[in-house]
Amino acid sequence: MTDFSLIETLRWQPGEGFIRLRLHLARLSRSARRLGFPQPLGAAAKLDKVVSEAKGPLRIRMTFDAQGRIEVKSAAFVPLAPDTVWTTRLAATRLDSADRLLRVKTTRRAVYETARSEYAQAEADEVILLNERDEVCEGTITSIFLDDGSGILRTPPISCGLLAGVLRTELICARKARVGRLSLADLDAGTLYVGNSLRGLIRANLLRN
Repeated sequence: MTDFSLIETLRWQPGEGFIRLRLHLARLSRSARRLGFPQPLGAAAKLDKVVSEAKGPLRIRMTFDAQGRIEVKSAAFVPLAPDTVWTTRLAATRLDSADRLLRVKTTRRAVYETARSEYAQAEADEVILLNERDEVCEGTITSIFLDDGSGILRTPPISCGLLAGVLRTELICARKARVGRLSLADLDAGTLYVGNSLRGLIRANLLRN
């Protein structure tokens, strides 16, 4: 029996609705098909119901399990200021590029929680994980992007052992990002960004131990 659920974390904005909704629902459907879950046919209706009386920005967390059950929770959300810069640190915890479940967003988050626990909140806004080959993969809650001066952001391939993030997908489809392996030396030489669909793209500084 599957002991985890699929997750989608979305942002809802007054006057705009759900941000990147089509991409979120497409990823959920694709993940369900890959894992042998039923299709989440009622997901859009569940989302609409939870925001029917919303007045301000919301963080929406939707889970979908192997039995087809959908649960949606909402909480108030405060968007980051446009000039926000996050401090990032490197985790000692490593990702296994052969673990194909890392490519799917699920409630199985032990490796990310372990990495996050390596630093206090005051020490790091986000923690970056590498794989067994020392390749840069992702943050505990974000995708990684590098401005290497080419005019197009570079982001690691999912074959390194990472999630196909919704913001990442949008930027690749818009040709604002391209897939390419990243090393720590690359991060030192370029301008680092982290991001997800909830918060958008965030400038980041990497502090090395």
